[in-house]
Amino acid sequence: MAKGIRWTRDELLVLLNLYEKLPFGQFDEAQPVVRELATRMSRTPGSVAMKLCNLASLDPAILARGRKGLPGASALDRQVWTEFQSQKEKLAPESEQLFRAIFGAKESEDLEVIRGVGVQITKIPEMPTGPTEAKKETTVRRGQQFFRQVVLNAFDGRCGVTGIPIRELLVASHILPWAKYREHRLDQQNGICLSRIHDAAFDKGLISFDENYCLLIGKRLRRHLPQEALVANFVTYEGKPLHIPNDSLAPNLQFLSVHRKEQFDK
Repeated sequence: MAKGIRWTRDELLVLLNLYEKLPFGQFDEAQPVVRELATRMSRTPGSVAMKLCNLASLDPAILARGRKGLPGASALDRQVWTEFQSQKEKLAPESEQLFRAIFGAKESEDLEVIRGVGVQITKIPEMPTGPTEAKKETTVRRGQQFFRQVVLNAFDGRCGVTGIPIRELLVASHILPWAKYREHRLDQQNGICLSRIHDAAFDKGLISFDENYCLLIGKRLRRHLPQEALVANFVTYEGKPLHIPNDSLAPNLQFLSVHRKEQFDK
């Protein structure tokens, strides 16, 4: 694509998808996924990196941390940014579908953006659906795929409690439940990257985290101590804070307060 060609709405949605999956410090033309995406979009890595930084100038979370993107965001940049942030449940799945289409991912394939690595496509079992529910289920699945990648990358692909780095063992755990808090379903700050056992314990209120992000153990789990596996997986980390990369947005403390009040078995 020739230099100076205007960005389209769909292209900006693709970039916003990537924007949510990478920390601010990785909006660089040397970043593997930036280079891969630029090739697929027939643009230069520099132009993709610059547009990501233009979008960062619109991000209040970046500004609140004393950082800023590049000036020069267009009227369309501002319009699509506002739409994406205010209609994330609708537009995040749409952006995920557009992103997958650029990389040619099939329905039977999972596509993940991994910070520092690039785009990874793997085979998954196909899940047949009836014709009436197919579109709805695809939208939900795309939203879940988006949320998973955003949260896992925010924690650098590691369990926030144990540091386990195996993505197959990790879950993007919702702090405020998916079913009850629809407006926060795809909010990065409503997510914690946890191993499957810690995700299950968090979901059932067996554990929580305090105002300093330190692990709390509930009374139902504590009744089973000193069972060896529980000691290894939970007591070992009790009182220790979540591992949150410095360049990532931390989970919302107000959301964690709600979790302690509504779900945690104190």
